[in-house]
Amino acid sequence: MRLSRFAAVSSSLLLGAVLALTGAGAAQAAETAALDYVALGDSYSSGVGSGSYDSASGDCKRSTKAYPVLWKNANAPSSFAFTACSGARTGDVTANQLGPLSSATDLVSLTIGGNDAGFADVMTTCVLQSEATCISRVNQAKSYVDTTLPGKLDSVYTAIRNKAPAAHVVVLGYPRFYQLGGGCVAGLSENERSAINGASDYLNAAVAKRAADHGYTFSSVVPAFTGHEICSGSAWLHSVNWLNIGESYHPTAAGQSGGYLPSFRNAV
Repeated sequence: MRLSRFAAVSSSLLLGAVLALTGAGAAQAAETAALDYVALGDSYSSGVGSGSYDSASGDCKRSTKAYPVLWKNANAPSSFAFTACSGARTGDVTANQLGPLSSATDLVSLTIGGNDAGFADVMTTCVLQSEATCISRVNQAKSYVDTTLPGKLDSVYTAIRNKAPAAHVVVLGYPRFYQLGGGCVAGLSENERSAINGASDYLNAAVAKRAADHGYTFSSVVPAFTGHEICSGSAWLHSVNWLNIGESYHPTAAGQSGGYLPSFRNAV
């Protein structure tokens, strides 16, 4: 990652004493406070599954427990715009979320690509239909990731750079959903769980490649979620939630604070 004022944000605790001794502490604090941060993306960025939704966000379901808000609360940037929206695809980001971006934007975060690849339909198919149909649908999604998704990601990433040419852009991935050999005794078969995990890895690899090609930082959340997948006994992800189906397979509040927030913070 290029050296920038973002390095100062992430290492402020280490440098604080030195800056105070050199008289640079006030300047450093001012620089940190001058960050303009815009949070884009889909439901994994808006915070679906973590509750505490802002009623003004409507169907976008932006949560006060989502990682962008948690980072904002801890770092007090000079401006913060939160346009991530549940259900967003790449085209929704370019059409509806980029308004706050400008040449003054310093930091951008986003998760995107899962809805384009048909994640919700994959999970519905796997929950309701046979193992063979599930794995076939997973393979169909992987084919889309190979053939179509890269161009759609390119469009989003190019649009972000055109509107925010100086911004440090952090693209976060998606967790693996299941701990294989875990404590689940019902529901999907182990083959289905393995196929879904593999599809998540496949999607993450494609997103990471396109992000790197645009000079953006990709941050995997898989390490942070390891040991906290569904079937782990300490899950940071909802399984099927029949009372609120939209929250199924999304991070809980603990998944946002313990999984996504540190993964984002480490990339800033």
